[in-house]
Amino acid sequence: MTSPDANLFSALRAGFPADLDTVAIATADATPLHYSWRDLERGTAMLANLLDSLALPAGSRVAVQTEKSVEALMLYLAVLRAGLVYLPLNTAYQRDEVAYFIGNAEPAVVVCTRRSFGWVSRLAFAAGCTHVFTLDDDRSGSLLQRAAVHSDRHAPARRAAGDLAAILYTSGTTGRSKGAMLTHGNLLSNARVLKAYWGWRPGDVLIHVLPIFHVHGLFVASHGALLNGSRMLWFNRFDPRAVIARLPEATVFMGVPTLYVRLLGEATLTRAACAQMRLFVSGSAPLLIETFDRFRERTGHTILERYGMSETVMLTSNPYEASAGERRGGTVGFALPGVGVRVRDDAGAPCPTGAIGNLQVRGPNVFQGYWRLPEKTAEEFSADGWFRTGDVGRIDAQGYVSIVGRSKDLIISGGFNVYPAEVEASLNELPGVAESAVIGVPHPDFGEAVVAVVVARPAGAPDAAALVAELKLRIANFKVPKCVFVVDALPRNMMGKVQKNLLREQHRDLFA
Repeated sequence: MTSPDANLFSALRAGFPADLDTVAIATADATPLHYSWRDLERGTAMLANLLDSLALPAGSRVAVQTEKSVEALMLYLAVLRAGLVYLPLNTAYQRDEVAYFIGNAEPAVVVCTRRSFGWVSRLAFAAGCTHVFTLDDDRSGSLLQRAAVHSDRHAPARRAAGDLAAILYTSGTTGRSKGAMLTHGNLLSNARVLKAYWGWRPGDVLIHVLPIFHVHGLFVASHGALLNGSRMLWFNRFDPRAVIARLPEATVFMGVPTLYVRLLGEATLTRAACAQMRLFVSGSAPLLIETFDRFRERTGHTILERYGMSETVMLTSNPYEASAGERRGGTVGFALPGVGVRVRDDAGAPCPTGAIGNLQVRGPNVFQGYWRLPEKTAEEFSADGWFRTGDVGRIDAQGYVSIVGRSKDLIISGGFNVYPAEVEASLNELPGVAESAVIGVPHPDFGEAVVAVVVARPAGAPDAAALVAELKLRIANFKVPKCVFVVDALPRNMMGKVQKNLLREQHRDLFA
């Protein structure tokens, strides 16, 4: 018996309004553009037909590292439509990082900016990829040129709920990135839950300011608007003053804590400016209670904070409806419908209510495992099938979940994950560095800032500014330490392990 079609694109397209000639996306650039729902239908069809014309093997990956644009969103939808696997790459990734992703995922197609084509194409061709296209945020590039000759009609590929839709790379503490495999069913189930839980309604308008290589912007924001048939006001780059000017036209805004801090820095953010808004969502990093309180006082709106991961999309959320409870600052709310969240101690035993322990989750949104890492996948799931998030938290008697820390020393800076071991590995290769410890400390804008403590080699202490300059050539800028301290030795316990907790305490007021 043939299974029902579960292609995520088909489900999103079913949410388009009956009148396809109405505006789907309006850009907020200097020269505004208006894309109708018919434009999305036709554009994704032509791009999907281009991909079909390449006669790619089933399950082929399409790796994309481009600037944010409506055309880039269309490319994502076209990959789903063609039944292929989408692989978004952070635009800040540098040569060594991109080389690893291409080598590990072995994409059949790579799309990059024109200015990166030279070095990206060499990496792709060396890895056996024969199709490299370019796409820029001004609607130029070989991808659109090639797609323009194809038909604007396309029958979406049939896919089962368990078929792979996307791979999102999330670094590990060893510095080795892992590809989280998300299926059509994972993504669609989460989109439908959020549509109901966050009260998406006819007439909603989303201000889209987030990057689209990330769960928050690509899946949570974009899927929400598309599934609901809602217009998007599209910002390729975040400009707080320009965003505030468009708030009277919108009803929903999604951002990371850094963006809320920057909005609060503008005098034009007032209750009057937010009068038409119904929902402000924050995630991807901890929201400081100070920001939570200041935003409510200034605008009259209480930010809804939620919690998710690359491996699971969204897991918990503060309530939208007042009847379901209050939105509590410092918490990430309740487990979403259909999602299980529990707290276990290091031995795997249940923790008492309110006690701090390791967060584990399960549900239809939880990923299928790590790309080509079956042993690592098995390690991350309990014997009874719960995913070990690596986060440490607690659940109170009312069911509110609070994230109190992260095992494995993960740093979240400006909404992006930074894994200390990866930065330490790069630092330790530099001249004059004997060893290093990388920590995260509180930062009023980024949530957390990356700080490095370096032990010099006997030959002489390295220059901190020179280390930062060299790192900027090697790794993404959001991973580069904002401060580097050169010391004689790192604090260690009796077992020889570096006591990063002492370093965090020593530098916790650095950016106060």
